Amino acid sequence: MNKNAGNIAGAEFLESLPVPACMVNKEGAVVYANSLIKNVFAYDDIVDGNFFALTGSKLEDLEDARDTGTEVKIKRNEQIFVLNTTREEREDGIITVFFNNVTERETLRSNYRDEHVCQMYISLDNYDELISNSPSDSKMTVPAEVDKILSKWAESNNAAIESISEDTYLATLYRRDVDNLIEGRFSILDTIRGIQTKDDFPVSLSIGVGMGVRNLQDATELAEAALDLAMGRGGDQAVVKNGDRTHYYGGKLQSMEKNNKGKSRIIAHALKQLVRESSNVIVMGHRWPDMDCFGSGIGAYKIAKYMEKDVAIVIEEYNEALQAIYKQAVETDDYEIVNREKAIELCEEKTLVIVVDTHRPGMVECPEILEKADKIVVIDHHRLSDDSIDNAILSYVESYASSASELMTEIIQYTSNKKIVNKFEAEALLAGITVDTNRYSIKTGVRTFEASAWLRRVGADTTEVKRFFQSEVTSFQMRAEAVANAEYMDEGVALSISQGYSTDAQIINAQVADELLMVKGVKASFAAGKNDKGKTVISARSLGEVNVQVIMERFNGGGHLNSAGAQTDMEPEEVIAELKKIVPEYLGTDGEESDAYGQE
Repeated sequence: MNKNAGNIAGAEFLESLPVPACMVNKEGAVVYANSLIKNVFAYDDIVDGNFFALTGSKLEDLEDARDTGTEVKIKRNEQIFVLNTTREEREDGIITVFFNNVTERETLRSNYRDEHVCQMYISLDNYDELISNSPSDSKMTVPAEVDKILSKWAESNNAAIESISEDTYLATLYRRDVDNLIEGRFSILDTIRGIQTKDDFPVSLSIGVGMGVRNLQDATELAEAALDLAMGRGGDQAVVKNGDRTHYYGGKLQSMEKNNKGKSRIIAHALKQLVRESSNVIVMGHRWPDMDCFGSGIGAYKIAKYMEKDVAIVIEEYNEALQAIYKQAVETDDYEIVNREKAIELCEEKTLVIVVDTHRPGMVECPEILEKADKIVVIDHHRLSDDSIDNAILSYVESYASSASELMTEIIQYTSNKKIVNKFEAEALLAGITVDTNRYSIKTGVRTFEASAWLRRVGADTTEVKRFFQSEVTSFQMRAEAVANAEYMDEGVALSISQGYSTDAQIINAQVADELLMVKGVKASFAAGKNDKGKTVISARSLGEVNVQVIMERFNGGGHLNSAGAQTDMEPEEVIAELKKIVPEYLGTDGEESDAYGQE
């Protein structure tokens, strides 16, 4: 059969079909289309037109769909079509494409999806503090205004809402209405934040949404978990759990400090009981510990020692920033510091594992211990992550706190009326607070200074603490060069790269980012450089207008609104290039966070 005869036969075949169809040559031009093609396009004269331009599809997509059974869908003439091709390949390269109308199916599918019932928990952040800070004659003014705003908001979004406690609401709504809220990036957060109070106390909400599951019970459980996550990350944000995926919105406010230390007292009592019932204790923080991780670890170590238990701290590797204090700890011979292999040997059936300065299982010094131990305690100050340690029997994760060392200092105070820490241990805890607050310039509250004052009273010497932060001449020069060669974006963002490799990269980059933030007009700063293991370490700082935590989560890192960090296998130059692309997305917006979270 010659070519023309083949085309004629093909045309006759196409006209006999009950669906729109056309033949396309290897250059992508339409060589023939049957009369039903007018149901797809607003015109039926598509011969000689470019098929892929007309449909917006690609040849490889059609071939992949043919081989794998996936669908290539297009929307034309207010209808939805699935494109299918013949399996047989002609010698001249011509393929036949069929347009199957699936509009009714897709409409049913869309309606089914849109009418899925979703659950949403809404909680007024820091309710107790809000009431205690309000004058006696207007204590319920703000809650009443929040209730009024939420009622109108729920009505406008077709949601059924009810108050289930003095500070918590439960709303039920359809998936399509949740999609609208997501598209508006939960603007209710901004509305509530705009409420004025007499004492200028910030008002904010935490929202948890559960969706993408088959029944109402599962949606409710997801919503509860999402609310816990939103509150654990400091409030003023919405967390949407769509099946096994998690998305974050908001988070513009800094976590508010809680005035009541009652929780620290309860945690201290519970921790003492757990230590008392254990056979031995293992303390560990995150990999490549910083001063806060080490200080809070020393604090946990002393609590176990006070309870007369065998205890060990797990540290496999550390960088130059920890060298001075680590060396002093080893020289005293008062602390058992072990590597991962030894820690696994020490882990028994009744061993208590205390994790400090992280709550992510993938970040701890020895993940194997978490799988082996039955009793785990977590004490951390980072914003709660979706992949937190889920089998902890005691979890104290407070994002308002400046540091894990601050939390540990309060726990120690409620552990005993006696002085259970010596001068060095008090200095280790004070050093942890100092480094995570950038010498008391960020995330410092009344309780931060109270903890520091207590450590000073029990013997901490601020001069000795300052000595812990001394760096080598080469590190000082590297930091100075990075600051001098920094690049400044028009949006008020400073970017810098530390050249070379350094064991001290983490502290160098943190100091560079801190110094760049001192430049007038700079809203946020980012510093990247390689450590001696070839990993690129990133430090991010902000004055509060830019949420650097959500930006660092793009690099599988995390931290806080104005202080965050990450480690990546990317080159420093690649990191800076990527930051130039993504940072403008977050300037003046709350941004959507990724599912990941990491350590400063």
